[in-house]
Parts: sequence; structure tokens; C-alpha cells
Amino acid sequence: MKRFLPLALLVAAGSASAQSHLDKVIQQGTLEVCTTGDYKPYTFLKEDGSYEGIDIAMAESLAKSLGAKVKWVKWVKTSWKTLTPDFVAGKCDIAMGGISVTLQRQRQVFFAAPLDTDGKIPLVRCTDVKKYRTIDQINKASVRLLEPAGGTNEAFVHAYLPKAKLTLTHDNLGIFQQLVDKKADVMITDASEAQYQQKRYPKLCAVNPKKPMQYGEKAYMLPRDDLSWKLYVDQWLHLAKATGEYQSIIDQWLAVKK
Repeated sequence: MKRFLPLALLVAAGSASAQSHLDKVIQQGTLEVCTTGDYKPYTFLKEDGSYEGIDIAMAESLAKSLGAKVKWVKWVKTSWKTLTPDFVAGKCDIAMGGISVTLQRQRQVFFAAPLDTDGKIPLVRCTDVKKYRTIDQINKASVRLLEPAGGTNEAFVHAYLPKAKLTLTHDNLGIFQQLVDKKADVMITDASEAQYQQKRYPKLCAVNPKKPMQYGEKAYMLPRDDLSWKLYVDQWLHLAKATGEYQSIIDQWLAVKK
């Protein structure tokens, strides 16, 4: 008489037979990190070919904890639209760089424990702060929105600001000067990016950063069904926060929250 294993055990056995990214990184001594390099303060590819940013420092920390070195795997510039497909294709062990958690992405990948809460707010010229505080004020045909193509900023605009005049760009880093130069009125982005950019561009102001228009979280993207890898990354992140390492890195880029 044939005996059949329960489905749960078969699934577990199948998972166990596949090598975890945890073992792969340790054995090869290399942590392959996907990052766009175009989203300050999280990830930025400098002219000399090196990277800097909050998540760049965190990637180095993760690699060090594994006795490994980072191998950067960058996508074509402004490739947020292909972020998930590229990752699912197996190009890296982890994706880092200000990635927002969405249910659409969660269908295809695992996420590490959330780094921080964040949310969408307007970034505008300081002289226009009172004009663009609310959805109703921005959702008008006369308002010129400028957003990176792909990603959660564009998705927010399509969902909540359909009446505004939207222009998409592949020059993520040039948006802020265009706002200063009055070539656009509003950029909807995460509060963390808006607060960082207002320090670099004194004529720009983040609108209500503590009261975002939409709740959001940021987290590192991990391969789906690799539980061993997720548990390790979660524990590393927990310790980085508990020891103050993560906050120390944050403080180098963003003002300390009061």
C-alpha cells in the first residue's frame, strides 16, 4: 500500500532542497545587491562609479555580517518600472534603495521587516506651500505634476490626482531643479525624499511631512519562498536598529526626528 506525505511536508522538502541565498552568499563571499542608484538619500551612483546613500551603507553592513563583499547590480537608469521583473529574474540576492512595500510587489517577492513608515506628500516651491496642501488643491487641470516614470509616485498620481496635468520623466534627479525653475508645480514623493531634497534646494519645501496623504512603508526586497534568507536579514536588521547602527546611518543623511 502506498503512503503519501502530507502536502505541507512535500512543500517543506522542496524548499529545503533549494539552496538558500544565505548559504550562497556565505559560500561565494559575495552579496549581489540590486539598486537603481537614482534615489537620494537611499541610493546614488556617483560619477566615479561608486555608490552612496542610506541603503548603500546598510548593504555594506549586511555583507560584512556575512563575511562577504558587495557586488552592485544596477538597473538601467530610472528603471523603477522594471524593478520587480528584474528582481524576480534572479539578478541579485536583495534589492535595496528606498523601495516601497506594495501588495502588487508582495505577490511576487518577500519583503524584509519594514525599515520605517513613510508616505506620499507634495514637494513644491516654498512660495506655493499654501496652494498645494491637499488632494483637492492639487487635483486640478491647471496644476503641473512632474514624476519619475514607473514606481509608486506615478501610481499615486493616477489613483488620486487624475485631473492634474502629469508629465513623466526618466531624469529622476533633474525633477527638483525643474520645480525650482517653475517648469512644474508639484512633485508627489515620499516624505523622506522630500525632506532630504528641501535641504539641497532651499527654494523647495516638503508639505506636511508628518501627515502624509498616503501611508507607506519601506523595506528590502527578498526572493520569495527563501525563508532562511529572510529570517537572517530580519535578524540583522533588528540588531542594526537595536545597537544604534541604523540610526547613525540615518542621521548622516536626514535630520533627526524630534
